[in-house]
Amino acid sequence: MSEERSAGLGRRGFLTGGGAGIAALTALGPLNALGARTAGAAPLVKADESPDYGPLRPVKDRATGLPLLALPRGFEYTSYGWTGDRMSDGVDTPGMHDGMAAFHRPDGTIALVRNHEQDGYSGAFTDPSYDANAIGGTTNLVFDPDKGEFLESWASLSGTIRNCAGGPTPWGSWLTCEETTDIGADGTRHGYVFEVPHDRKGDPRPLTAMGRFSHEALCIDPRSGIVYLTEDDTPAGFYRYLPAKPGDLRAGGELQMLVVRTPDGSSYNTYTDGTGTEYRTAWVTIDNPDYAPGETRPAEQGAAKGAAVFSRLEGAWWGNDRAYLVSTDGGPTGQGQVFEYDPETETMRVLFASPDAAVLNNPDNLAVSPRGGIVLCEDGSEGEYVHGLTTDGVVFPFARNDVVVPVGGAPGKSVPPGDYRGSEWCGVTFEPENGNWLFVNLQTPGITFAITGPWRTGSL
Repeated sequence: MSEERSAGLGRRGFLTGGGAGIAALTALGPLNALGARTAGAAPLVKADESPDYGPLRPVKDRATGLPLLALPRGFEYTSYGWTGDRMSDGVDTPGMHDGMAAFHRPDGTIALVRNHEQDGYSGAFTDPSYDANAIGGTTNLVFDPDKGEFLESWASLSGTIRNCAGGPTPWGSWLTCEETTDIGADGTRHGYVFEVPHDRKGDPRPLTAMGRFSHEALCIDPRSGIVYLTEDDTPAGFYRYLPAKPGDLRAGGELQMLVVRTPDGSSYNTYTDGTGTEYRTAWVTIDNPDYAPGETRPAEQGAAKGAAVFSRLEGAWWGNDRAYLVSTDGGPTGQGQVFEYDPETETMRVLFASPDAAVLNNPDNLAVSPRGGIVLCEDGSEGEYVHGLTTDGVVFPFARNDVVVPVGGAPGKSVPPGDYRGSEWCGVTFEPENGNWLFVNLQTPGITFAITGPWRTGSL
């Protein structure tokens, strides 16, 4: 394949966006409508309550009876898979719940694959394991949407480290990402992507051609099978993996890193770009994606060839025939950016950059409901909320973490008493197709929630 791929190489490398074409963009979906609005310099607004669902109120968990979450009126939830809960296979649920995705099963139930961002070498919690000493991995869950009940769970992969986010494939598996480049005492290298089917155990062999770096999240273009990957590091690269055989990632492929076209051909960093900034892009090949100790890591390899660098790329999502990605602390204020990459035109733009923490405080994961609503998880210091985002730029609180485990503990749970309201939200994902259930994790003490309610009366 060619060293550099681009569209419009003779044109100016990056442009500042304007506010034209709002109606056309609205037809393409809420993220595009939002981008049109914010490109016209209209500020994002943070509402104290949902403009359509109303204010948050404490709601008791159907499983434990404790008021763990605050939600709008009409919404309810059940908790499951707390850290330490015995799973169906007899393994205790690992902690540090993180990324997650939902899949439909032939019998009408929903399968979930859940990451565990555990970091250490006290032993794998199940087989198969990649590194018998490493304690990270994944678990699988089954949920009945008609009864609103979790049915079973099992350990599906272990021996990994810091399984942070990841992403689903169009063929029904989960790609779990290690957010580290650690090396075990026995020399086992970490920093890879692994594939886990939604209905059985995962494959402990790393997909080394997809690179060794601090992986965060990914999304896949279902038309081409190209995988887009983010890196939670500084500097970070935005990558794509061109599979030799779409749908079979183990068949090999080529890892590339995004280039922002500048007038003089120099490397470009996107730390400070504000809402509406648009770029012409290209790609350069990473010659040594599975780098060894003492060798140059992929982001630095790419930067040496003129690729762009970012600050802490995290969440990723595919939709509207585009890839969306988040820089948690990028932008002029350091409060975060959301980017949109269009493979058809080889352009990328800053969909919005948070003007201050009161509007959006370090966004992390993002997801979109089957109805087009946008959900953002914050990983900041202004309270721990799941936020909704309307097409006209209103960020509103949808769920608040109210988890306080009382003295004596939660009924049937082994987590210690304590105030966990500062724990971050992770792994937000909707039930596919109809979106009647929203699944989301709290990382500490490690809880999975299934939330349902009158979605169609509001923005989500």
